[in-house]
Amino acid sequence: MLLIRRCLRPPSYQPVLTRRSLAHSLSCRSKKSEAISAYEQLLLENASLIRFLDRSTAHNPALGTHADDFGEDAEGVRKYKGIRNLRMILENFRTLKATYEDTVQLFDSPELLDLATVEADSLFRDLRSLLVHDLPNALLPPSETERLSALVELKAGVGGSESSLFAAELLRMYGRFARLNGWEPTVLASSESDGGGYKDIILEVKGSSAYDALRWESGVHRVQRVPATEASGRLHTSTVATVVLPLSEESQSDWTDDLVKLEDVRVEVMRSRGAGGQHVNKTESAVRLTHVPTGITVSMQDERSQHQNKRRAFQVLRARLLDLKLMRDQADRRATRKSLVRTADRSEKIRTYNYPQNRVTDHRLGKGSMVSCEAIMEGGGLQMLIDGLKDKHLSEALQDVLELD
Repeated sequence: MLLIRRCLRPPSYQPVLTRRSLAHSLSCRSKKSEAISAYEQLLLENASLIRFLDRSTAHNPALGTHADDFGEDAEGVRKYKGIRNLRMILENFRTLKATYEDTVQLFDSPELLDLATVEADSLFRDLRSLLVHDLPNALLPPSETERLSALVELKAGVGGSESSLFAAELLRMYGRFARLNGWEPTVLASSESDGGGYKDIILEVKGSSAYDALRWESGVHRVQRVPATEASGRLHTSTVATVVLPLSEESQSDWTDDLVKLEDVRVEVMRSRGAGGQHVNKTESAVRLTHVPTGITVSMQDERSQHQNKRRAFQVLRARLLDLKLMRDQADRRATRKSLVRTADRSEKIRTYNYPQNRVTDHRLGKGSMVSCEAIMEGGGLQMLIDGLKDKHLSEALQDVLELD
């Protein structure tokens, strides 16, 4: 009986191999499960985009057209290039999706597990980049204002001298931010307050894409801090209103174009006021422009000659009219503008600078947008908030495209 038991007992080495095989098998299953789970989560997060791809494949005959079908005009060529780009992304998506699914099946083979893991990781990154970046960029039209410079107007609000001091600090912040991006900031006009700040300022920021970045700064900026002149240490709340306008290149021949017609502008000249030496009150160098159809008025007196003030005034007037035109165009294309309507509302509080708690919160992004006061006033932290606002806007614009399809 003892001999029979010994014969029936499995070899001593077999349990060791079984444990190793079992461990390897469990590892394969675990990695395969993780890969499938991440893949399904990616598809779930981008379900609306994938449905759009399916609908486009089934119902959009333009995806099979050629360049000749659009004619030789520039608009036709741009349309064809956009469709061709979308078609390439569709084909790439199908290829990546099928290849990833096939690669995950190789996880069942212990000999190919390491190679399949590396390949699946690479395919997953490519698939994610296509869904998160390539496809949205192909669906959304390029910005109409990507080459425009910007005019930033700051106006002190509630808070008296503390508000004007904060306006001066915002001016320095935008100046630093502009230089960090390689743009050229220039103060076109300003009105100083008694306490050393500014009642209002017009800052020109010249450089490509300056307007697309700074446009998100339009609105009311609120600061909470204890003023240096406050003896009792009470917390004060002040505001500064910011308006960002698009600024295109000036015409070399004159100051008028399709936006500004000379017959629509009433030009008045007057003597400058304020500090300025013997020149003040002796020559009519100050200029006031009134755009009759819209009622927009621009006054300029900071330059010493009437010609310079007139040029600057037309520059600001054109920027305000261009801003008005862009807002009207947006309203025509999109009856319910979700983000830009709120951004364009100059009376809305968009950001709070809380100095006692050393945090800046952008209310359009929520609590996740908080950065330190030092970081944002130095210009670097402002880039983080602007990037977040851009991403939010693009996400909402993409959702509108998908819903309209």
